[in-house]
Formats: sequence, C-alpha cells, structure tokens
Amino acid sequence: MLRATLPIAVIAIAATIACSEPPNKEMHQAQGAIDAARAAGADLYARDEYEAARAALARSEEAVRARDYRLALSHALDSSERAQDAAREAANRKAAARSQAERALLSADAAVKRAQTRLAALAKARPRRQDIPDIDHAIDVASQRVQESRAALAKEDYLAASKALEGVEARLEAVLRGPTPPPRQKPRSRQ
Repeated sequence: MLRATLPIAVIAIAATIACSEPPNKEMHQAQGAIDAARAAGADLYARDEYEAARAALARSEEAVRARDYRLALSHALDSSERAQDAAREAANRKAAARSQAERALLSADAAVKRAQTRLAALAKARPRRQDIPDIDHAIDVASQRVQESRAALAKEDYLAASKALEGVEARLEAVLRGPTPPPRQKPRSRQ
C-alpha cells in the first residue's frame, strides 16, 4: 500500500513546488505571442480573438497578485493559445480584405472610365446640358476616392482601401442617370 501512495505523493509535491512561484516564463511567452499577433494585424483583422488573449493575460496577472500561481499559469497558457489563434485568423482575414479591396478598386476604376466615356459622348451630343458639371464633379470625386484607395493599398491598409470606395459606383450611376423626370400626366378628359 505504501508503494502505491508514494508516486502520488511525489506528483503532488512536484505540482505544489511547480506552482509555488509565478509563471513568469509563460506570462512573457503570452505577451510575446500577443505582440506577434498585433504585428500580424490581429488588432484590426481579428479583434475579438486578440482582445480575448489580452484579457486572459490580464487575468493571469490578477491571479499572480492573488498568489494563485496555478490559475495564473492556466490563464497565461490560454493567452498564448488565443494570441496564436488571433495571429492566424488575422493573416486569413487580412488576405481576404486585400483581395476584396483590389477587386473593389478595379471595379471603381472601370466605373470612372465608363463615366468619363459617357460624359464625353453626352458633351458631344448636347454641349449645353445642364447636368454636365454635376457629372464632371462626380467623376472628380470618384477619381479622388480611387486614388485614396490606391494609397491605402500601398500602405497595406486594406480596410481603408475598401472604405474609400464605398458607394463610388452607385453615386456615379445615379449622376449619370440624372434626375428622374416627373411622370407624364394623362390629359384630363372633358366631361
């Protein structure tokens, strides 16, 4: 009977000794994983996972202050794992955001070119059209937005690149369609 309890006692003592000091190494590793996740863009592209990692590290620090080193270790390990997940998720979402921004930029650029061609045709057909300045202004604004998007793409700020293009095509189409003419009224019948 003594032989069976000896290994259990040794494990219990080892666990007590292992948890008698703060898990500084694990907490530093968790902070390093959080820093790496931030560098990967997790604060923008995987915000929930990133914040969960930071919160777990904060709980680890609280547990150290309460001298519950076993709980502190658990939270530190959880923080590291969450930070690594956030970094992976950020990489995936960042790639998707880049792809989406590039497609939006190509589409908006094509819309500006179509609008310029249409404006030139309208100007030749009816040079005195009153809505030509409005169309020209809309094209200028859209062109500026396309340039802002290109600049954001160059800085790898894919969210800003997409945001700059929001509504550009719809505004161009609306201006090119012009004001909706009032419905034709039927002549009144005389009674």
